[in-house]
Amino acid sequence: MSHSSPNTARCGAYYTATVNQESDYPSLNQAIDVDVAIVGGGFTGVNTALELAEKGLNVALLEANKIAWGATGRNGGQVTGSLSGDEAMRKQMRNKLGKDVDDFIWNLRWRGHDIIKERVQKYNIDCDLKYGHLHAAYKPSHMKELQASYDLALANGMGDQVKLLLKNDIPDYLETEIYHGALYNKKNMHLHSLNLCLGEAAAAQQLGVQIFENTLVMDIKQGQRPQVITENGVVTANTVLLAGNAYHRLQRSKMSGKIFPAAGGIVATEPLGELAEQINPKDLAVYDCRFVLDYYRMTADKRLLFGGGANYSGKPSRDIAAELRPAIERTFPALKGVGIDYQWSGMMGIVINRIPQLGKLSENVFYAQGYSGHGIATSHIVSEIMANAITGHLNEFDTFAQCSHIRVPGSEWLGNQFLAIGMWYYLLLEKFK
Repeated sequence: MSHSSPNTARCGAYYTATVNQESDYPSLNQAIDVDVAIVGGGFTGVNTALELAEKGLNVALLEANKIAWGATGRNGGQVTGSLSGDEAMRKQMRNKLGKDVDDFIWNLRWRGHDIIKERVQKYNIDCDLKYGHLHAAYKPSHMKELQASYDLALANGMGDQVKLLLKNDIPDYLETEIYHGALYNKKNMHLHSLNLCLGEAAAAQQLGVQIFENTLVMDIKQGQRPQVITENGVVTANTVLLAGNAYHRLQRSKMSGKIFPAAGGIVATEPLGELAEQINPKDLAVYDCRFVLDYYRMTADKRLLFGGGANYSGKPSRDIAAELRPAIERTFPALKGVGIDYQWSGMMGIVINRIPQLGKLSENVFYAQGYSGHGIATSHIVSEIMANAITGHLNEFDTFAQCSHIRVPGSEWLGNQFLAIGMWYYLLLEKFK
């Protein structure tokens, strides 16, 4: 197995430039013994560590680069009740949950919001948390989907938090001509994801979690008490959790072909000043209904943070600003020629059937991955489920673990080509909708 050396520099994201307090945890250079060792310092790893520490367990968290170095510190910052794999979940979980399956899935949509809100309040985390979101109809045919979402929200008692907007309502919310309507949702949130995760890591450390950065895990030795082997140290634990998502390269014989990296590109414009209120007067996060969608929101310092497209080759694209500028200017003509101060990409972990993958590699080595671009809310839910599973409460974990996943044979490169062809097919279908 090849090992790349840790990359301690964060990517050139807006989040990196506006971090409250950069992390500075030591690297592991000794042998330690803990209850639980977690590999991966993104939302899943950090929050599972925090949950376990709150339950009184002794935890070590190992990150190859820096805390929130991967998708956690590079994403669109939107926390929405959207589950891309809900239909697949409904089919696969019905055997275990029976008539409760719809309630289980509805609860999953919103549980992450509540966890994040509580965490921000409990640990006083400054992460620009704001409320309000539009799911926008890019074509008239998308209104049917939004109407169904609206009806479902009403049926579940969310009538005071959602509103279905028609085309002529849009100017009150956004200065754009491109949408045919939207679903306005007051429960959905947007935030500075890097500051959120670093705040959660600081809370975990205060509760006794030992956090190690620049600590590349080379191998995991299975056994009654597995050992996590790093370049300069060893962690012996009762339980190990792999939480590396699209970035991790451990246990390839069992893990390869199940999750595929897709590079998402994002930019942040120059500060827009009063123009920010003109184009987005209610300061909402937005994404549209397409399969490969645009998503955007305003930052605390009034920049437009805009992401879109997805590159399924597994390689980041070269000039993200040039790729996204036409979409920005088409959405907001007032931003023609706007300066772009930051551009970056991050790897999303895409699962073919879109169901997050929770499982075990052995009796005491767990893994959790594959949020398919909906990671902020989902990772917080999964962290709670994994912490419960590790402490012997396996019910929800088992509901996910029994789901079957397509595993693409052959190399990861081949898998990415299959995925790219699949995406092309969906994009083609969309043109005729």
